[in-house]
Amino acid sequence: MRTEQESAVQGGTEQNPQDRGPDGRGPGSGPGRGAGSGSGSTDAVIVRAPTEARNSGTYDIDMIPALDILRQINAEDTTVAAAVGAVLPELARAVELGVAALEKGAAIHYFGAGTSGRIAAQDAAELPPTYGVPAEWVVAHHAGGGEALVRAVEGIEDDWESGRIDASGVAPGSLVVGLAASGRTPYVGGALEAARKRSAATVLISANPDAPLAGGADVHVGVSTGAEVIAGSTRMKAGTAQKLLLNAFSTAVMVRMGRTYSNLMVGVDATNGKLRGRVVTILVEATGLDEQTCAEALTGAEGDTRTALVSLLAEVDAATAARALEKGRGRVRAALTELGLPGQQAPGIQAC
Repeated sequence: MRTEQESAVQGGTEQNPQDRGPDGRGPGSGPGRGAGSGSGSTDAVIVRAPTEARNSGTYDIDMIPALDILRQINAEDTTVAAAVGAVLPELARAVELGVAALEKGAAIHYFGAGTSGRIAAQDAAELPPTYGVPAEWVVAHHAGGGEALVRAVEGIEDDWESGRIDASGVAPGSLVVGLAASGRTPYVGGALEAARKRSAATVLISANPDAPLAGGADVHVGVSTGAEVIAGSTRMKAGTAQKLLLNAFSTAVMVRMGRTYSNLMVGVDATNGKLRGRVVTILVEATGLDEQTCAEALTGAEGDTRTALVSLLAEVDAATAARALEKGRGRVRAALTELGLPGQQAPGIQAC
C-alpha cells in the first residue's frame, strides 16, 4: 500500500498505488500500519514530493568553489521567508487552536521524526525559560525517543503504530501538531490518527502543499519550499521553514496567552541574580520608572514579574495586583482593565 505520491519497487518492478483512503492509507496493511512501515519488508519506497526533486539551479554545485557553493545555498534560503508568508492564514488558524487547547487546560503536542522532530524538541524546550510557562504546556515527541534526538534511528519514522502509541496519552481537547517535510511520514500519520480518535485538534506542518497526510488534519500548513539545494536534504529549506513556522506559531500562542506585555517577556520569574537584573530592565522598559523603584516592586511581588508590573502601572500593592491577574487569567492588560485602567499602554507605544 502506498500513497499517490509513492510507489514501491521490489525486484526491479514498480508496484502502483491503489485504493487509498483520505489519510494516504489503504487496504492490505495491518492495524496501525502506514506507508513504508515495512516490518521486514524489502520494498524501496519511492517518494514523489517537492522536497525530493532535483534543483536545476544547483547541478554544478560539486564543481564550483566554496564561495559559489555558499552563494547558491544562500540564494535558495532567501526564498523561504516568502514561502512561509504565503501560509500565514493557515498558521493563524493553528495558533487559535493552540490557544483554545491551553485555555481549556489541555496541551499542545508536537510529533516529528528526524530534522522535524529535533526542531520541534528545540521549540518546546525554549518556551518555559522564555515565557515562564509549565513544560506541560507544549510537549515534543520525537520518533525513536530521546536517543533519536542526537543519533539517527533508521526506520522508526516509517512506523505508523509507533506514532499511534506515542499519541495514545494525548488528552481530549489538546492540539497535536505533526511535522513532516514530505507530508507523508508514517510516524506522524499514526500520531494524527490517534489524536483524532481522542478528540484532539490536529495540525500538519509540511513542505508539501499536496501532502498525503493533509486529509487527516484539521489544518494543513503546507509551505512550498520547492527542491532542496541537495536533492532530498530536507534539513535545509524545508527545515528552515519549519523552524520559522514553529517559532512564529509558539510565539503567537504565548502572546495570545498573555505571556507578554507589549513586546516584553513578562512571564519570566526572577529566580536568580541574572534573571532578576533582566526582569528589572523589563519593568523599567514597561513603566518608565527608575531601576530602584522597579527592583523594590519586584521584591514586593516575590519575584513575580507580572505582579510587579501590574503593581507599578496601577499603583497598587502586590496582593491587589495578584488578585487582578488571577481574575484576568494571568494577562497583564486584562488585570489593568480589572483595576480600572483600560487601554493601558507601555511607554513609547502610540495610541491607535
